[in-house]
Amino acid sequence: MPTISKSALVAILARKADISKKDAAEKLESVFDTIIETVKEGNAVTIAGVGTFKKKESAARSGRNPLTGKPIEIKAKTSLAFKAVPSLKI
Repeated sequence: MPTISKSALVAILARKADISKKDAAEKLESVFDTIIETVKEGNAVTIAGVGTFKKKESAARSGRNPLTGKPIEIKAKTSLAFKAVPSLKI
C-alpha cells in the first residue's frame, strides 16, 4: 500500500484550494502544530467525520530483551493516539 508523504499532502491541498505550495505547507503545518499543542495541554482534538487525537500514557513496566532474554525496565511514556470515526474504519 503506498504512503502519502507530507509534501504530497501539501501538493494536493495547494491544487484543491488553488493556492501556492508555500501557502499550503504553512496552513498544513499550522493545523498539525495546533493539534499537537492542544493534545500536549491535555485536551483531545475531535475532527468531525475524521476522528479524535488525544494523549495516551503508558505506565512503566517490566519486559524482556528479545535477544538475550534478560529482564529490562521499560520507562513510562506519553504518546499521541488517534481513533478514527467508525465510518472511516476499513
